[in-house]
Amino acid sequence: MTRLRLRILFGSAMLGPGKAELLERIRDAGSISAAGRGMGMSYKRAWSLVEEMNAAFTEPLVLSARGGAGGGGAHLSPAGEAVLTHYHAVEDAAATGGAAHLAALQAMLRPDMAGGK
Repeated sequence: MTRLRLRILFGSAMLGPGKAELLERIRDAGSISAAGRGMGMSYKRAWSLVEEMNAAFTEPLVLSARGGAGGGGAHLSPAGEAVLTHYHAVEDAAATGGAAHLAALQAMLRPDMAGGK
């Protein structure tokens, strides 16, 4: 199976499959800690990545509330939803536009490296 994973560099800012997955998991779980746990990372690492993304964009991608009596949690801002949508659109466009080249590269691989038997 061929799978395309993109890491997009914008100067010193980067958006790739790991950060996209973290955003998706925060959106789905409503929690940075749950999202991090689901990816096998510490809360500290997940929070650090969220802070990095929030600092890189003109608007924060993740909004959070501290825990306590009223709970806590996190959710994607409209900007976070838009970034995730655009990232997946770039992935789809690259996969579609590069399909012939990906197939040619795969055909050049040894069978044991290409997912063959």
